[in-house]
Amino acid sequence: MSTPKDRRDREIVAIAWGRILRAAREAAGMSQETLAMRAQLDRTYPSLLERGRRTPTLTSLFAISHALNVPPSELVERAWLAYRALETPPED
Repeated sequence: MSTPKDRRDREIVAIAWGRILRAAREAAGMSQETLAMRAQLDRTYPSLLERGRRTPTLTSLFAISHALNVPPSELVERAWLAYRALETPPED
């Protein structure tokens, strides 16, 4: 099992998290601004997360999870699967 261990891996984690966050937010029919307001985060933070510029702290993850009404463990599982898909090179 691989783990994020270097800068490139951390970038892949951020991209994976951003993708699943955007999908969860859109599935909830929520704008980035609404998510930020409901999670009590800076209004620019969801955009930074979705673009892979930041990764959330545990506190932010819990706040986002609550705002989206999705268990934190489910968001982490989705991010893990997205990370694995991104790190695995496509087969020829």
